[in-house]
Amino acid sequence: MFENDFFELLGIVDPADNVEFLATFLARREGARAVAFAPAGTAEEAHSALLERGLHPSELHPLGRQMELPEGPSIPRFSLIGLAVEDAPGLPASFVCAHLTPELMRRPEWLVHPNGADRLRGIHVLVERTAPLLPAYDRLFGIQHVTTTDTVATVHVGRHRIVFSTPDDFVTMHPGIAVDPGFPLPGIVALDLGIAHHEATADSLRQRQIAFDELPDGTLVVQANEANGAILFFSEG
Repeated sequence: MFENDFFELLGIVDPADNVEFLATFLARREGARAVAFAPAGTAEEAHSALLERGLHPSELHPLGRQMELPEGPSIPRFSLIGLAVEDAPGLPASFVCAHLTPELMRRPEWLVHPNGADRLRGIHVLVERTAPLLPAYDRLFGIQHVTTTDTVATVHVGRHRIVFSTPDDFVTMHPGIAVDPGFPLPGIVALDLGIAHHEATADSLRQRQIAFDELPDGTLVVQANEANGAILFFSEG
């Protein structure tokens, strides 16, 4: 959990607990599975805006999850809107998630992490081709938030970015980083995490005996086989 965003670790505790979507994914591989977008306003406002753009959002779905806290059980509540595959192509799954009780999820002690990560900067997604994605993201976020360089497409979402590329282009951009030749497309291959202090993060990884590499620009990289199937970039700025 970070101050303004998060990533969530999922696993199966009870196979009978409506987890077919996760079981299907884990049968293929571990790694990053879906993207949750935060609405700028309420979930209802986001739903109306998506409809006005001619998109195909699901109806609002209320969700509550019991969470065990030191002071007793608590139930954070959310409002979810599913996004159709054709409206957010290239993402294996995506939805809008409005946190209705953010104070329960962003406790101060949960925002400080030993490895120094303090925000999610973006994600990297591998696809067969980027050109077919552009019209959909122009509609979803606005043409001014979508940029292309050769065959790489970047979608700017608030302070975050989604970088779409082919596997070959990803390896070209990040020499020395291994990508499984059988990586299923489309798929989220990497998370880009922000850090405050490069050396503090490097020291934390060393202390925990987590293997990492350093790119020429100073970015620290934890390969997928060290991080449950997702490449992790740690960078300042």
